[in-house]
Amino acid sequence: MSKLKLSKQGKELIKLYEKMVKEGYSRRDGVEVKKAFSDFELRKFRNLCKEKISNSKIKTILDYGGGGSNWEEPNFEPSTGENAKTFFDVKEVNTFEPARNLMEKKQSDCVICMDVLEHIFIADVPNVIDELFSLSKNLLIINVACYKAAAILPNGENAHITVRSPVWWKGVIDTVAVKYPNIEVLLICSNTFKTGVIFETFKANDWLE
Repeated sequence: MSKLKLSKQGKELIKLYEKMVKEGYSRRDGVEVKKAFSDFELRKFRNLCKEKISNSKIKTILDYGGGGSNWEEPNFEPSTGENAKTFFDVKEVNTFEPARNLMEKKQSDCVICMDVLEHIFIADVPNVIDELFSLSKNLLIINVACYKAAAILPNGENAHITVRSPVWWKGVIDTVAVKYPNIEVLLICSNTFKTGVIFETFKANDWLE
């Protein structure tokens, strides 16, 4: 598996995200946030994702760009107090998060990528998506935001550096998917923080056959 190569701008973005994790960031409304990228973004999609993970008998997960997600922390599921690992009934979870110097990318039954791709410089998007597929053995779950973020990068740009429509993201992911025909894909594109488009789950092999 080749090492992911990022553009100059992509490498600069990671440094900006590292700075935001250490120092906090400003929002467009002027509010200063001290704890950056600390939300467990998967929580709002937990029931949808559990249905796919349970059906696929997934036991290992790579949380790609997991931010501050803590899979061992209680109350991921508020009604039962379960942590995320218990809720999804998985044995092993690894988190890749370069802004927090978590650099291990372990091939897993399922790769989960929540609110990450919109933070990737556009020239790097195809290579990052290709890496997501290459790291998955069975299932790939992607959520991408298709709107401007409240957060501002230290250089003054919006933190959602690549904002495109749901159909644009679907097209890019479909193009890469044909190289990995047996990987099942669940794509969720958020038009706002609370609304979005859930595309029908697919495998490229379905088209090829």
